[in-house]
Amino acid sequence: MPLNHTLTVDLGERSYPIYIGTDLLKQRELLCNHIHGSSALVVSNSTVAPLYLEAIHGSLESSKIRYDDVILDDGEQFKTIDSVMRIIEIMLTQRHDRQTTIIALGGGVVGDIAGFAASIYQRGVNFIQVPTTLLSQVDSSVGGKTGVNHPLGKNMIGAFYQPQCVIADTSTLNTLPARELSAGLAEVIKYGLIYDAQFFTWLEQNIQGLIEKNTDLLSNATLVSCQTKANIVEQDERESGLRAILNLGHTFGHAIEASMGYGNWLHGEAVATGMVMAADLSLRQGWIDESVKKRTIDLLKQCALPVNSPAEMTIEKYMNAMAIDKKTIAGEIKFILLEKLGKAIVTSSYNPELLKQTLSET
Repeated sequence: MPLNHTLTVDLGERSYPIYIGTDLLKQRELLCNHIHGSSALVVSNSTVAPLYLEAIHGSLESSKIRYDDVILDDGEQFKTIDSVMRIIEIMLTQRHDRQTTIIALGGGVVGDIAGFAASIYQRGVNFIQVPTTLLSQVDSSVGGKTGVNHPLGKNMIGAFYQPQCVIADTSTLNTLPARELSAGLAEVIKYGLIYDAQFFTWLEQNIQGLIEKNTDLLSNATLVSCQTKANIVEQDERESGLRAILNLGHTFGHAIEASMGYGNWLHGEAVATGMVMAADLSLRQGWIDESVKKRTIDLLKQCALPVNSPAEMTIEKYMNAMAIDKKTIAGEIKFILLEKLGKAIVTSSYNPELLKQTLSET
């Protein structure tokens, strides 16, 4: 039986624990220990709620906490300000006050929407992340990024707002569809590329077991990923410098998501292709050798992830979408590129002609 782990994101008065392990949703006191008022609002979606909402209700009822639910439609296309307003309306109708806690039960979309609603309701109420997908457990639930999409750009409306805790019950991954698992593995692979070459090698050696949902391997991958992200967030909470390396592949990937229509490409799928494009541009710049790009492609392919840009994406579409990326300052697009396996940089020092080659040939 795998060990359960507790990490801490050390941000002073905004510090919080990350609990990683199996059957954590059955530990009723774990959730309620982080609810400081007498009421809660559970935000989930139509896919996750039938599976795990009852466990959350059981925890709340055992502590006599009054609760309401908001069940959203499932999908990136519903990550909108309208979904946030739906949450706010129910909170107002049911008279939730500033002592209430919002509980985000679901994947990254649910966590981002619920977290943003928490950040703005009565100027801020507590919230708890209960991520149920691999992508949300290893990435989006940690670090306090919340928000929704705009038709012109992904995550353009949001706030940095830290949760009270993150409860990553790896047992929930047993119900995760293969495509969603693969999308999460893209973010896991990212950590090896940007920060930990040894972890990347470990992933190469164990990728088949991860795809097969080996409990011990998934627990270790989640632990290493969360520890890496926590280390980076502690150094740069609001992404003024180092934290931006967590966006390897995301500038390209967000352009794909926005241009192709939210939900048609899963976030992890777009990031996978984006990481190949970042590796390609890094190679063209002469910063990495061919083997790093090849190993990246090989590992992503084993996860059944896309490694080629959509045929519909032209240079013009990429450039228009990337021009409103959050890392673009005064019209200058910054990319996260690789200096070597395990080390990424944020830079605008790239050859524009080489970028065009990457956009047209990857």
